[in-house]
Amino acid sequence: MLTTASVLPLTVLYVTEKTRSPEFRLAMGALSGLRQDLFHDAFAYRPLPPMRTDGPLTRRLPGRIRDGARWTPHATVLCFAFFVVLMAGVSGDVGVSGDGQGAGLEFVLTGCIPAAAVVMTLLRPVGAWWISLFSTPVVAVFVTDWNGYPWPPGAFLSYLTVMTVVAMRTRPRTAGWMWALTAVYGVFAEVVPSRGFGISDTPQMLFVAALALLVVTVLHVRREAKQEVAAQQTVTAVERDKRTLLEERTTIARELHDVVAHHMSVVAIQAEAAPYRVENPPPELEKAFATIRENAVAALTELRRVLGVVRAEDYQAPDAPQPVLADIENLLSNVREAGLDVEKTVTGAVRDLPQGVELSAYRIIQEALSNALRHAPGSTAKVEISYVLGGLGLRIVNTAAQSLVKPSPGAGHGITGMRERVTMLNGEMTAEPTEEGGYEVTAFIPVAVTETASEETS
Repeated sequence: MLTTASVLPLTVLYVTEKTRSPEFRLAMGALSGLRQDLFHDAFAYRPLPPMRTDGPLTRRLPGRIRDGARWTPHATVLCFAFFVVLMAGVSGDVGVSGDGQGAGLEFVLTGCIPAAAVVMTLLRPVGAWWISLFSTPVVAVFVTDWNGYPWPPGAFLSYLTVMTVVAMRTRPRTAGWMWALTAVYGVFAEVVPSRGFGISDTPQMLFVAALALLVVTVLHVRREAKQEVAAQQTVTAVERDKRTLLEERTTIARELHDVVAHHMSVVAIQAEAAPYRVENPPPELEKAFATIRENAVAALTELRRVLGVVRAEDYQAPDAPQPVLADIENLLSNVREAGLDVEKTVTGAVRDLPQGVELSAYRIIQEALSNALRHAPGSTAKVEISYVLGGLGLRIVNTAAQSLVKPSPGAGHGITGMRERVTMLNGEMTAEPTEEGGYEVTAFIPVAVTETASEETS
């Protein structure tokens, strides 16, 4: 139950959000970006990945040299770290104190710490920038002899290198925040008494940093633009391929409809009209023509369904139920009426199988029996269906032709289609003539036990 005390804070928050000015929201968004880029998980471990070697230059290098070229960015960063130490020593920042202990401390402050910040960009880039920034006032406190303030020569090169590497490894907005905070620190160093260090080098630092970060930002924008163009080209190529495929499928569907559907329609009409052309036709003849018409109409229905799928831009499962092994008796009855004597044998415990396995098994049996009808007129056939623990076994064998009717000439794509169905389900299939002159098709379709169990429970 809501009370006045619980509703009031929500109302105040809603009114506050609505009454805030766009400038305030812009400032809060900017501060949120600063917190996300430079404060959130600043010392996270982000190792610099090796460089790709498939560019126009690196791919022409020999194999061993190309493998070493992968580490070019890492070697470049280490070289700049060495130059930082070298510049700190040559410029006089090291060894100005009288005793060895003071010289060692100055070497660590003006040489090693800035160089370590450069090396750290390989692992923790944002944390390296913070270390490089905060090490500058530390050096200002402990070292009194250098040229320029607040960045000695070694720290100057180190800070520029760190900013450039961090900007390359992050995003352009981060580069802008680093430059802004560098300007704030430079102004702070001017306001705080500089203890007579001489002329400030903050303007030089800001100018050179702006140039370096501008170049890095341009490279960032160019790279992102190339990636967007490549992605758009990929999408365009995919859409073009889809359109070409759809056009080809439409052409195939049109040819199938013009050729097959026309002839099947003629067969159906002629079969229906044939009994009326004969006076007092025998019942067997009427039944044969009726069977021919039913098969032609069923083939037309199936052909229209297939053509609808081929013409569709996005494939959708057909609404009509697909045939399964439970419908095998209808198929065998239809084949027997067409003149093929078929015997069926089922072994093992009959169980429900996945839809793909059921449909493929039905189509394999259907195609094998159709081949027997076309190529071995008057033969007999046997269909064996074996339910085993690891899957489903099929065996369809027919005897040699025993009729004066000539077999259909030529070979179609029935065997190829059966092999494709079995291969799609990771099964095995053989199709070869028998010693008696017939033909035998065997197939095994694996079915996982867990998959079958889930199908049965569902």
